[in-house]
Amino acid sequence: MSSQNADINKRSATQSALEILKNYKGPSVRIMEVCGTHTHEIFRLGIRKVLPPSIRLISGPGCPVCVTPVSFIDEALLLALEHGCTICTFGDLVRVPGTTSSLQKARGAGAKVQVVYSPQDAAEYAKAHPEEQVVFLSVGFETTTPSVCIAVKTAAEEKLPNFSVLTANKTMPGAYEAMKDSTDLFLYPGHVHAIIGTSICEELAVRGVSGICAGFTASELVTALAVGVTKFERGESFFVNCYPRVVRPEGQPAAVRLVDSMMEPCDSEWRGIGEIPKSGMKLRDAYAAYDARIKFRIPKVEGRSNPACRCGDVLQGKCLPSDCKVFGKVCTPEHPVGACMVSGEGACSAFYLYGGK
Repeated sequence: MSSQNADINKRSATQSALEILKNYKGPSVRIMEVCGTHTHEIFRLGIRKVLPPSIRLISGPGCPVCVTPVSFIDEALLLALEHGCTICTFGDLVRVPGTTSSLQKARGAGAKVQVVYSPQDAAEYAKAHPEEQVVFLSVGFETTTPSVCIAVKTAAEEKLPNFSVLTANKTMPGAYEAMKDSTDLFLYPGHVHAIIGTSICEELAVRGVSGICAGFTASELVTALAVGVTKFERGESFFVNCYPRVVRPEGQPAAVRLVDSMMEPCDSEWRGIGEIPKSGMKLRDAYAAYDARIKFRIPKVEGRSNPACRCGDVLQGKCLPSDCKVFGKVCTPEHPVGACMVSGEGACSAFYLYGGK
């Protein structure tokens, strides 16, 4: 009976939050969905359809594949085609265009490209194929970086000479700083802050940057948005953790310590945004043998994106995907021109799949 009462109370709270959003009469507010999964879920659940024009949702740089620069794909192609490495990667990266090609096209030309589900899978592949030089394409934010460290640590302990990683790992605080003038309110990514905690959000609120940390269910998203606009209407900066069942103020200290022991901050390029100081992560010198850039002496690569693609503007909240001239015409999920149409977390793919076209 208590479970039934809890369900009734939850539905009632969600309905109340929906009414707050639908009847919002406050000042116009821009809410940046930092997380690509939030963008897709908000579309899929139909939440955008109930919002008044004064509540504007804009997509941000929270899709790891989308913000990975073209030069990273070019580096992977160099490793595959010139050094004969076996590239292990998550599936989304395979079709992301580089300057002149993609991993998908390279595989069609004979390059070895393996889709894996985790860095550990790539390390296991290297162990099973000692005759191949295996490189894992390491992209992602604080959520996935610990698993990369575990794979490298395992490779070091087992003395795997044929495993390395090409890193494009990024940290979100620098992106918040870079994007804070493009939004009135951040919808913070729950999975990231499950790792790093909420201190950065609280610090930003003190400096006038508001935000809410949200989960991914319909009730969690609607509640977080309702809390956000209600607080925003009062005119004072704030931070509210609306995902307390997963996100704790201290985060996951063990995961943070692991990453800090094996990686260090570095300047990093974000597609569309440019270089953000100390927003990337690279392996420390003690693990240099597993850094593909050092191991294969990769020169500095300058990638060039397709000039018709506006992924960079989409990631900065400067335009909607549907404002891009190639969206839904030349650029589709089957034939993507830019990374935002490829990734399952990309804003362009969300707009395409759920009717934004």
